[in-house]
Amino acid sequence: MSDDITGTTAADIADSVRGLRDRGVLRPGTVLPPVRELAATLGVNRNTAVAAYRQLAQAGLVVSRGRAGTVVTGIESLAQEGYAADTVLRDVGTGNPDPTLIPDPSPALATLAGRPVLYGEPVIDRELDEWARDWVAGDLDDVDFRITVTSGAVDAVERLLAQALMRDDAVALEDPCFLASIHTVRLGGYRAVAVPVDDEGMTVAGLRAALDAGARAVICTPRAQNPTGASLTADRAAALRAVLADHPYVLVIEDDHFSMLSQRPYESLIGQDHRRFALVRSVSKFLGPDMCLAIAATDPETAERLAMRLSPGTTWVSHLLQRLALTQLTDADVMAKVAAAAAHYAARNAGFASMLREHGIAATASDGLSLWVELPSPARVVAERLMRRGWLARTGDEFALDDRAEASRHLRLTVHDLSDEDARTLVADLVSAVGRQPSMNERIGT
Repeated sequence: MSDDITGTTAADIADSVRGLRDRGVLRPGTVLPPVRELAATLGVNRNTAVAAYRQLAQAGLVVSRGRAGTVVTGIESLAQEGYAADTVLRDVGTGNPDPTLIPDPSPALATLAGRPVLYGEPVIDRELDEWARDWVAGDLDDVDFRITVTSGAVDAVERLLAQALMRDDAVALEDPCFLASIHTVRLGGYRAVAVPVDDEGMTVAGLRAALDAGARAVICTPRAQNPTGASLTADRAAALRAVLADHPYVLVIEDDHFSMLSQRPYESLIGQDHRRFALVRSVSKFLGPDMCLAIAATDPETAERLAMRLSPGTTWVSHLLQRLALTQLTDADVMAKVAAAAAHYAARNAGFASMLREHGIAATASDGLSLWVELPSPARVVAERLMRRGWLARTGDEFALDDRAEASRHLRLTVHDLSDEDARTLVADLVSAVGRQPSMNERIGT
């Protein structure tokens, strides 16, 4: 196979592999030659081959599997949030909100009216701009900011990174990490630097190491971190701000995805003197994923650059969508339903975690739509046993940036929409899957 790959520079080698993949010569699952073997075959320095593989990995074309080698990827290799396709199993790994708790937009739709918006007019609805400013002002105290509306949080993060970074720039990501952030960084051609997350959020030592490694952007989830549910404490946030004080031009992106549903106070990495920042809040978790709208509060220069990134594509988010969101966000009945949903998620997750702890399985209902469950045995083994009982769960491996034992011994479970009976059944099945010894066939992999 190495005879098919050509090139003397990292870019040429990467383009050669890309071409072989596009033509079907290298199919998904194909293991590429080891770096030393490829370098020897091509007569190049080992570092050149390493750089080529890194470029391919950043583009999502290959993935490193440690001792198993570097493998050509296919579409199926990218884990996605939401319901798993083509499964008859009960999916408890979706990360979805409960559709019955999402407010019905029909009454708000019936009230929408107004003149058409034409080219060249302000891209943000004035009333939404005013409301959004009030929403974030208390959390960006004494910081000058501008509001931009984007087509959801992932759209905001992608455009924020694109306006600030070049290919191969380093981005500090939480580890374990939100799947969309992993994909955005990989497909943007940036270099992910893992920052471990503990019960208080992103770790100080991890952030310092990432900045020392040259990170030009940091993506942080201040509360309800996905998948762990961790939220920044006041002390941890202050310590992280102290680290960032020496790096005022590093872009700090805070993805406060759970915002109105969160049971935790908002703590920020953004200091008063930080020069490049964005606080992103979408409405997806409480008004529904199909309401593709997010508010990005950024420093003025980032706002200008973000507007330029919007110009070649969508240009602006539909004013009809903006007005619909604002109508719901300012409706007392809708906000009461959002508050009730927040209480429901917290109570259901706490109840399920309590049942697990009664059976000796470590689980803490931190914050968010899902639970991060620590296991005494490898998560993939437990997940396979759950599948035999009719359940589809997500393992921590899918969210890991580094190959860490801690991630491989966790499940992320979305259980808030289970009935009491189904919840008890899942607990019993999980206890059985964790506790029993593997059969002879399982031990030999058949």
